[in-house]
Amino acid sequence: MLHLYKYAKPLVFKIDPENAHHLTLRALKSGVLRPCSAYTSNGLKQTLWGLDFDNPVGLSAGFDKNAEVIAPILKLGFGFTEVGTVTPLPQNGNPKPRIFRDPENGAIINRLGFPNCGLKIFKEQLEAYRKKHGNDLGLVGVNIGMNKEQKDPASDYCTLIKELAHLADYLTVNISSPNTPGLRDLQEKGPLTELLTQLTKTRAELKDHQPPILVKLAPDLTEKQQEEIAETLIACKIDGVILTNTTLDRPDYLAAGFIEEKGGLSGTPVKDKSTTVIRNFYQLTKGKLPIIGVGGISTAADAYEKIKAGASLVQLYTGMVYEGPLIAQNINKGLTELLEKHGLHSISEAIAADH
Repeated sequence: MLHLYKYAKPLVFKIDPENAHHLTLRALKSGVLRPCSAYTSNGLKQTLWGLDFDNPVGLSAGFDKNAEVIAPILKLGFGFTEVGTVTPLPQNGNPKPRIFRDPENGAIINRLGFPNCGLKIFKEQLEAYRKKHGNDLGLVGVNIGMNKEQKDPASDYCTLIKELAHLADYLTVNISSPNTPGLRDLQEKGPLTELLTQLTKTRAELKDHQPPILVKLAPDLTEKQQEEIAETLIACKIDGVILTNTTLDRPDYLAAGFIEEKGGLSGTPVKDKSTTVIRNFYQLTKGKLPIIGVGGISTAADAYEKIKAGASLVQLYTGMVYEGPLIAQNINKGLTELLEKHGLHSISEAIAADH
């Protein structure tokens, strides 16, 4: 049934994007979108932060905001999935419509603003998944954010770490969505140092499980900002970085009307920009900080480009909207072929090959 997506896509694209997303979640929950046999290869396996990844392709945060479809997603062949962004209190996000497509350019603009059901329901759903499946299906990261009205961001992030750390294989601190006022200000050196110091202190106080903490950054950072952030992440002993979130850029070739919409742009138009930031960060951190590469990945070649630039893992979301639910399987198969073509035995050998 999954290979029929190319025939269903024209119908799906006639539906409002957010409604189409909710229908997809329902299809995954109900089993209409059935699991596919995951493509496996020893060459795609690697261990990072003490975690064993079966393959390097993950689903990025934003798809499964409320931890509703973890098992069905992992059964589509992803090596890991990242749920959220979750905030302590439920919030509706920005007014609708707030998601827009530009199919010709493989692009999406969203200005969602962290809509989610809040910590209580999110935690219940994540606990139910862990109780049923444990760690059997793949790895699960948790993306945490602050509520829109919060004046003390660290308190929201610390609350979420205390409540969710024991359920997460890793935690992602989202300070780069362009749709929450003031959020990107946390990427400045002073506020970032203060925030990360508090978050790592909170994690150190946890008695049981202390998961790795990753920070998700914007693609719109200046070179000076990138240098300062790289220094700060290393000084604060952060475990990894996710590069990148959506961009505020608007390339002039985007469709009329679409180009005027406010929000973060994702998909093919952000691909090169995010790869450049990955390459810069790998150099700035001397390869000491594992990178998850995100932005414009829809083929194995796109993923391989990010890996050669310095990413150890990759994530996608917009690519699945345009390519369908077989995307992880197809990319993993293609990555194996690319490794063979270049005479490499494992994906680890390809990391930072451009350097």
